[in-house]
Amino acid sequence: MKIRPYSLRIVFLVLLSLTTSISPQASVIPEPVVLEEKRGNFILQKETDIYFPTGNPLLEQNAQFIEGLIQDIDDLKINFRQYSNGQDLPERGIVLALSDLGLKPEGYELSISKKRILIKGYDEAGVFYGIQTLRQLLPEGLEANNRNSGISKVKLKAIYIKDYPQFTYRGLHLDVARHFFDVEYIKKFLELMGLHKMNRFHWHLTDDQGWRIEIKQYPLLTEVGALRKETMTGHLNDEPRQFDGIPYGDFYTQEEIREIVAFAAARFITVIPEIELPGHATAALAAHPELGCTGGPYEVGTIWGIYQEAFCAGKDQTFEFLENVLSEVIEVFPSEYIHIGGDEVLKNHWKECELCQARLAAEGLADEDELQGYFINRIGRFLQSNNRKIIGWDEILDGELPQGAAVMSWRGVRGGIEAAKMGHDVIMTPVSHSYFDFYQDTPETEPLAIGGYLTLRQVYTFQPVPQGFTQNEARHILGGQANVWTEYIKTEDYLEYMVFPRAVAMAEVLWTPKEKRDFEGFIKRLNKHYQRLDALDVNYYGKTP
Repeated sequence: MKIRPYSLRIVFLVLLSLTTSISPQASVIPEPVVLEEKRGNFILQKETDIYFPTGNPLLEQNAQFIEGLIQDIDDLKINFRQYSNGQDLPERGIVLALSDLGLKPEGYELSISKKRILIKGYDEAGVFYGIQTLRQLLPEGLEANNRNSGISKVKLKAIYIKDYPQFTYRGLHLDVARHFFDVEYIKKFLELMGLHKMNRFHWHLTDDQGWRIEIKQYPLLTEVGALRKETMTGHLNDEPRQFDGIPYGDFYTQEEIREIVAFAAARFITVIPEIELPGHATAALAAHPELGCTGGPYEVGTIWGIYQEAFCAGKDQTFEFLENVLSEVIEVFPSEYIHIGGDEVLKNHWKECELCQARLAAEGLADEDELQGYFINRIGRFLQSNNRKIIGWDEILDGELPQGAAVMSWRGVRGGIEAAKMGHDVIMTPVSHSYFDFYQDTPETEPLAIGGYLTLRQVYTFQPVPQGFTQNEARHILGGQANVWTEYIKTEDYLEYMVFPRAVAMAEVLWTPKEKRDFEGFIKRLNKHYQRLDALDVNYYGKTP
């Protein structure tokens, strides 16, 4: 089926941009903790000063972000001004400040009065999120980056907002191993995350069907492992399976990765890389067959699903290789966590491998599940020695976990409950609410997807903290994440169609206190928010349930 085109709301947006004075009604996503509309207006026109405290490069960066939002107001002159810490805050213009009084980490206050827009944050991230809220109060026409916007004056209603997130981890995952998305598109993806106050980008860089990160010590990983000979054109369940016969592959250089990490950091997003092990390793083994149990030959995967291939747990050179790879990974990714996968490991080759069985016996392990635990624990200890922590899918609970390891609970919430009770931090990302590669409407009317069914309403009902948790257990639930697996998602338009607006719902679930959440109110705000997504050229699924 052809993916539906961008909404006709863009026509309304063009007409709207011709207006000289715009006063949007307050409509913010995620829903703030406190929002009070006041009397009066602040008018952006002719000349505006943006103030930030001296000696704070992150707030200076935030000031420049505001400039990017309002620079298309016709004839507007923007002046950057600094003030000294300890002096009274300026009474006019747009003022950025830090204040932990009455705020929480990543929290902010936004006050708009006749003379001043004041954004106070608990920290620099809080100021940034206050700016994103201000952004949603500005005309959508300013999003188009058009110096001739036709907007010469912006009238903002006086308002007071106090806001802070419910969870510290607000994540969105993207698989680029199955289908690759270039640097500029990854930046667009991150920009949309920042708009919705999401702060963790889980970047799935390796899998059976492709290795997407440059490792200088092992160039074959990208020379061989990044390229598959062809790609499926139908569903995995089709018989006979169909292929396009076209070689497919690409990868990110370390320089490109640094560029993306810096772009994300400017939006207070942490990029968490995933290097799959010990399973989902076919692409790596195609480049280095000596690291498998059978010695190959191996071929980069051309079909979807789970492969038998895994790194050999009995060879010391396997761990030497992975430690060398991860050493380069942590050089380009400053994130506290490194995701090591750990899911869907088929262990038939381990059962038949003399070296794996010898390792199992030498370590006093009961079976291959415990051998996987040994594998994960050994990698975890290596990362720990480099001041990093592992995070993995809930299968890593099959063996002993190193201290500080975190668990992503995807096969429901059960793994997360177990991990939290053991004292491990948890990201809840169950298939029931978090898998955006699932159909969101009748499959017969939708583009090809992996299966499943996940509506916008269902996403909005997500509760990351299980019922009955004690306060001590609940503190281990860091937040949640939506996952986008791209076996059937080949293009940017298709990706956006599957992600939005479900990601908008997930953003509100993870930011807004549950007692403030109301689906019908969310839909009303979302219907206005579609105009901003139109201006940002997002090909969302726009049918309201």
